[in-house]
Amino acid sequence: MEKFEKLTGVAAPLPMVNVDTDMIIPKQFLKTIKRSGLGVNLFDEMRYDDDGKEKPDFVLNRPAYRNAEILVAGENFGCGSSREHAPWAIKDFGIRCVIAPSFADIFFNNCFKNGILPITLPQSQVDMLMKDAEKGANAKMTVDLEAQTIATSDGEVIAFDVDPFRKHCLLEGLDDIALTLEKGAAIDRFEKTAETRRPWV
Repeated sequence: MEKFEKLTGVAAPLPMVNVDTDMIIPKQFLKTIKRSGLGVNLFDEMRYDDDGKEKPDFVLNRPAYRNAEILVAGENFGCGSSREHAPWAIKDFGIRCVIAPSFADIFFNNCFKNGILPITLPQSQVDMLMKDAEKGANAKMTVDLEAQTIATSDGEVIAFDVDPFRKHCLLEGLDDIALTLEKGAAIDRFEKTAETRRPWV
């Protein structure tokens, strides 16, 4: 998993509440088990019309936000069904950080497991960041995970909380498999001991 240390990038404003996982990646795109290739279908029904043409008014279709790496959203982001394809699609599009007043629990946990930093902030601070994001491509934010701060394009700094273990995993680029492999020596010792004690197994 790619490490997350410090991210400076364009933030896209999505002032919508209750954005569910079917809005993030509709069910017809869940057939794949690959983590790549889903970015083009992120927010599919909001981004494209029935003929597959881009809707120019949707934020990620606007020139200023096509390369957004941060998403500022409304409360209860990622609600609905528990599909890991949702963070896959977000990451594949290029977004590494989502900021919102609240998240659905399963989506929130899945973000950390896939190298995305979800940040929960009070509504007043999200509103401030939303206004900053509305300035467009020239207004970049900086998210510093080590320092646990967000710097706006005007230089205002907001602190955020993050679970220490999840912070460690993101900083080191450790997913569940990598965490297990860190214990490789201990696992080998256990297996050798178990084989000696129970050779019939």
